[in-house]
Amino acid sequence: MNTPISRAFLVSFGRTELFLLIVLALLGGATCGLAQSDAQPVNPLPMPPVTVTATNELSEETLMGPNQQPEWTARRRFALTRIYVQPPWQAETEFGWDAVYPRGGSPQHTLQQEFELGLPYRFQVDYEVHGANFNEGDTGGGRWHYADSEFELRWALADWGKIPLNPTIKVEWKHNNGGTDAAEVNLLLGDELAPRWHWGSDLFYEQAVNGDRRTEKAVSLAISYSAIDEKLGVGMETRLDSENDIGDRHAHLNLELGPSLQWRLTSRLHLDLEPLFGVTGFAPHVETFVFMGYDFGPGSEPGEGVRPVSLQTK
Repeated sequence: MNTPISRAFLVSFGRTELFLLIVLALLGGATCGLAQSDAQPVNPLPMPPVTVTATNELSEETLMGPNQQPEWTARRRFALTRIYVQPPWQAETEFGWDAVYPRGGSPQHTLQQEFELGLPYRFQVDYEVHGANFNEGDTGGGRWHYADSEFELRWALADWGKIPLNPTIKVEWKHNNGGTDAAEVNLLLGDELAPRWHWGSDLFYEQAVNGDRRTEKAVSLAISYSAIDEKLGVGMETRLDSENDIGDRHAHLNLELGPSLQWRLTSRLHLDLEPLFGVTGFAPHVETFVFMGYDFGPGSEPGEGVRPVSLQTK
């Protein structure tokens, strides 16, 4: 019997059967997928290893240049205490102002211009010229004039860290304008006490070669802390000085002590400030130092000078 009702029933039954077949196929595929997943877990593709390197070492303490010296030794850090030598072919020009306020008399001022050059084999040569408002031996200030010139040769006995305290010999000839010429010899010492802590010492002997045959002996000791790496250093410096003429039986002892500060305005430009206060009766009330230095030349280029060895291009 092929009536309209029977045809509608067959069509409806066919659609229902088709829908059920589709649902069964989907359920069967999902079941097979779960079974395969349980049987063979999918492993992710291996990623290349990543190595993370970190260090707490300061840039100031990173070894640099042929002498393998810490970066902080490549420029003046203290007013009186010098340490080691500059890297080969690193040059520096430096302007300094030394103001002495004695216990009696008017202030005495000295202006200094210095040129320094590091050489191979741990040598260094310096030239200084001074202008002052007083004459040697005066107790107060007066008219400004050319005071003296100094020629210096410095030599470190070995690369940094090879000998304890890193000894360096400095010899100097001082030509006084209208005064007594003098020869000077120094033993410079320095090292790192701990991370951020640096120290130095300068043993000094000067002998006048004519005139009053004045003899001066001194020792200085300085310590510094890097508050901000390559930006700010703070510390202390002290100096004990003994001076007498050829006819003096008793030497005049001068002991000074005070804080020091170095501010690096740029990677090559630095400013040093240091007031020293007199402790003994022969020492001045206060002596202030200001130094402004700038590094330049082939030894200051990124591949050779103030750039640490660890950052140089292979």
